[in-house]
Amino acid sequence: MDVTKIFRHQDYELVCSAKAVDAGKFAPSLVVSKQVWPTRPRVIAVKRGDHNSEDTAIDAAHAQGIEWVQNYG
Repeated sequence: MDVTKIFRHQDYELVCSAKAVDAGKFAPSLVVSKQVWPTRPRVIAVKRGDHNSEDTAIDAAHAQGIEWVQNYG
């Protein structure tokens, strides 16, 4: 089961998810969308890491999203 949380940072929406993978670990994923035109969603690469819970995977995706907005937004 995937767990998803949506955050807003500046003019962006960060859709952070955690997906169960092998041996009870979780992989983060991130989609960033600007809230004003153009709103094209972008899938941002997040290091898979070794996350033991959904919350830590979502936190990693959230941190990557904030960093992406600061550098490229």
